[in-house]
Amino acid sequence: MRPALLPEADIGAALLLLPGWRHRDGALRVSYRMPDFPAAVALWDEVAVLAEAMQHHPDFRCSWTRVDFALSTHDAGGITGLDVTLAKRIAALATALGGTVIEPTA
Repeated sequence: MRPALLPEADIGAALLLLPGWRHRDGALRVSYRMPDFPAAVALWDEVAVLAEAMQHHPDFRCSWTRVDFALSTHDAGGITGLDVTLAKRIAALATALGGTVIEPTA
C-alpha cells in the first residue's frame, strides 16, 4: 500500500521544524556543508543505513564537503510522512556530525 501524500499545509508545518529545508520541485531539499570530506562520507554512510532500515531511499549527492538531499516518495508521486521522518533524522545526523545548512541561492 502506497503512503498518502501530505497536504501543502502539513508540508509547511513540517518545514518549520526543519531549518534550512525547502519544498521545491516536488521534494524536500537541503544542502549541508560538513567539516571535511570524511564527515561528508560519514553522513552519507549513516543516512544509507537509516534509509535501508526504513526502506525509503533519498536522492543525494556529495561533492567534497557538501552533501545535498532530495526526499520524495516516488511511488506516491510526492511528499509523504516517510519523507518528513527521514528529513528529521538526516537533520539530526548532519548536526551531530558538525554539518551546517547551506542556504539555497535560488
